[in-house]
Formats: sequence, C-alpha cells, structure tokens
Amino acid sequence: MSRSSPHLRLEQLVRHYAGAAAPAVDRISLDLPRGALLALLGPSGCGKTTTLRMIAGLEKPESGRILVGGRDVTALPPHKRHMGVVFQSYALFPHMTSVGNVAFGLEMQGVARAERGPRALAALELVGLSGFAQRKPRQLSGGQQQRVALARALAIEPDLLLLDEPLSALDAKLREGVRDEIRALQQRLGTTAVFVTHDQTEALAMADLVAVMNAGKVEQLAAPEEIFERPATRFVATFVGRAARIQGRLEAGGVLRTEGGAALRTHSSLAAGPVEAFLRPHRVRLLAPGEAAPTGMANVLDATLARRVYTGEIVALEANTPAGVITAELHAGTDGLWRELQPGSPMRLAFRDTDLLVFPAP
Repeated sequence: MSRSSPHLRLEQLVRHYAGAAAPAVDRISLDLPRGALLALLGPSGCGKTTTLRMIAGLEKPESGRILVGGRDVTALPPHKRHMGVVFQSYALFPHMTSVGNVAFGLEMQGVARAERGPRALAALELVGLSGFAQRKPRQLSGGQQQRVALARALAIEPDLLLLDEPLSALDAKLREGVRDEIRALQQRLGTTAVFVTHDQTEALAMADLVAVMNAGKVEQLAAPEEIFERPATRFVATFVGRAARIQGRLEAGGVLRTEGGAALRTHSSLAAGPVEAFLRPHRVRLLAPGEAAPTGMANVLDATLARRVYTGEIVALEANTPAGVITAELHAGTDGLWRELQPGSPMRLAFRDTDLLVFPAP
C-alpha cells in the first residue's frame, strides 16, 4: 500500500455510554495514510480517547468499521490487532526492569523467548535508553519511564502506534523534549500513529493531520497549517489558537459593519446577516505614527492600548478599537514600536481582509 493510500480507515463509528444523552462518538469517519501521524484534538469529553480505545480494541463500537491496512479489525480482540499502545499513565510494571517491561509486550504478542531479550534491548536503544535496561521504573525519571513505554510499544513492530495523551504527566520543558523525540522517531521509522491530546501546541507541532473533535464529531480534518489558518467551523476557530472576536453584520460586498461602527473589508462570501469574525493576533500589524498601511492591508483601525504583556520573545498589545478588543503580537527583539506605548496610548492597527475568519453568528 502506498503512503497516499489509507492505512487506517474509520467508517461511521458510533459509541454510546449508559446514561448519556448524546453519543460519545457520533458517526466518525476518516482516512489516515501509511506513515502519517494523526492528532485527535479536542476538549475533555469530546470523544477523542473513546475513538482511540475503539481503534485499540479496548472499546467496542455499536456500529461502524475499523480497517488497518485494508483488514477489518472491528471484531478482533486487542491482542490480535498488532497495535502498540502508549498510555498516559505509562502502565509499567514496578517490579520489572526496563528490559523486562519491554520484553513483556513481546511475550504478549507470542514472540519466542530467545528473541525477546535482543528485541527488547534493540527497542531501548532506539529510544536512547540502552544504558538503563536493568533499572526499574522507580529508578527512572518521568521522561525515561515514558520512553520505556514507547519502546515497549515499538518493540512489537506494530501496524499502528496509539498514544493516549502520553506527555500530560511531564513538566513543560521535558514535555517539549519528549514530544520532539517521539515525532522524530515516528518519522524515522515510518510508523503510522494516532495521538490523542487536548494540547493544541502538541497537535500542531507533531501531526501530519489534525482531527479537531467536538461533541463526538470531527469538526475538521486537515493539515496543521490549514486547521490554524483556515478553520472550517466557528468551533475550530475558537478552540485552536487565540483570536479576537468581532461581532457585527455582513453587508453587500463583504463589508463587516461592527457593533462599534467600524466598516471592515472581508473576503467572506456569506450572505448578508449577523456574523462573528475572528482575527489572529499574529496577523495584526502595529503602524508607526504617520505610517501608511502596507499594500494589501485594507483594514486600518484607530485604537487605544489597554494592556501590554511582555513574555520574552513576544509582546502582546491588547487594544480597544471600534471593532472591539483586538490583540497584536509583536516580536520583542525586532519591532521596537511597543516600547513607546503605555496603557492609554493611541495607536493604529492594520490587517488584511483575508485575515478575518468570518462565520454566521451563533
């Protein structure tokens, strides 16, 4: 099967839980090419972990099918699906060494005893832990334990690697390092993988495809850049990334008349009526006094600085405008205009018509 062919296919999966008014997973369908990493992204309770557990065989769908490499695995028990699973809690046996934990996964797959040790050691070397083979979990850091769990999943050479929020127990700095290690390893091995997370930074940084889920459905399935820059629904626009919300009415010619009286050009083809528009902070340009807006930036707003937030590399300028509160993000080291501004300072902001993400008002 080529990389462009679906290696994982979900067809109309449905799963209810007793006592719940709505399904946890509601007719989800998607295709994942061989060698790609899919992030299931969404808030708690959206159905992403239930979807992963159905793929793994730990939950049974009430209807729908799961195909891996063209093989229908919907009715197969977990141990016959040949999938490697990395859990949020690591799920390591405390009485076993690192190599013992990895070898146990091979034993469960029916690998001959003589092969288990060499393959377990090879998997630990793959994740950079060959020197920790005889250590037990209590002798390892959180990041090392997570890599042992990853080695156990990879040792069986799975048809599919499933990761259920594997980084959530790590501190921020370690989380970023392990995230990059997992992604680099997955790309090097060409393993097809599904990654569950509620952290949009992880999803955008790691995935080839992101499925943004809400209330048991996939709102959008696309590459990370498209998810961020061209959200398909209002929910995706608000859940992924930060954005100013601008309310008003869309008029003829795609002009958005805001509640504060501003007339903003948009690229929207929606019919005239009430709308909500979203504007990413990194798309907003701060103009110097007397500076004309750059070519293509059709929207210019007079504003007053309400708050300035310095975070090191980025400075966020939160401003009051006739379109509502809009935030501009500047690079602290390369754009010095922000240094002259204090709360109450007048300012001018500019952005393109295509920067406004416009949706019908809820």
